[in-house]
Amino acid sequence: MPVIDAGDVRLSYERSGAGPPLLLIMGLSGTLHHWGEPFLEPLRENFDTIVYDHRGVGASSRVEAPFAIADLAADAAGLLSALEVESAHVLGISMGGMVAQELALAHPDRIRTLTLGCTYSGGPGSSLPPQPELGAAIMSGDRERAIRAMWETNVSPGFAADADAYAAFRAIGAEHRVAIAVTMEQLSAITRHDTSARLSALAMPTLVIHGTVDRIIPFHNGEMVAGLIPGSRLEVLRDIGHLSFWEMPERSAELVREHALVNV
Repeated sequence: MPVIDAGDVRLSYERSGAGPPLLLIMGLSGTLHHWGEPFLEPLRENFDTIVYDHRGVGASSRVEAPFAIADLAADAAGLLSALEVESAHVLGISMGGMVAQELALAHPDRIRTLTLGCTYSGGPGSSLPPQPELGAAIMSGDRERAIRAMWETNVSPGFAADADAYAAFRAIGAEHRVAIAVTMEQLSAITRHDTSARLSALAMPTLVIHGTVDRIIPFHNGEMVAGLIPGSRLEVLRDIGHLSFWEMPERSAELVREHALVNV
């Protein structure tokens, strides 16, 4: 897997497909592999897809000091520059959606369209409910327990029972691990994230996607983000959990594709 200098860090990435560039920004404790082929494959038909690992993840630079969401956004901008991509469609999910917000605020000229999935802005009215069972599973050091807890918390109850889907998720988590210390640093950055007073400055076409049974970042956060960004559109996914691109990969890819290509 290639690794490239992206400003102050080196980032591992994969680039595939053809068309206008689409940068995908992963969430908490995720790797570039967690996007899953059922979601990525249809996107490659229309886009030059760019996925990467955050600092501290995979073959990217190790985490040497605390960081903020804005630092991760600077990493993303550095990656685009290193790949000689002047502007791109951008998709960010969960923590990646927070990174995408900061990226769009810092470099609006580099964002063709913005898609924000299962994320939040921070600030008054936003909320991140505690997940004691998930936290205990992650901190236990029992990898099997942690992967199972992440699965059951991140998807809807009905989808959690899909044995084949879980087997695919488990295989990725077992092979591509993220250190607990890195996850904790990401969590710390998330708790300090607040773009709520600044999102009104965004002018690029923006789509917000959120599932109604999201337990990680409850649905009202998506409503709030959409309400703060002028002209944005909220796509409501009924009875879908946090990882909509796992539960509905084809539909999720279609939403990204339609939003980007309509606003070329």
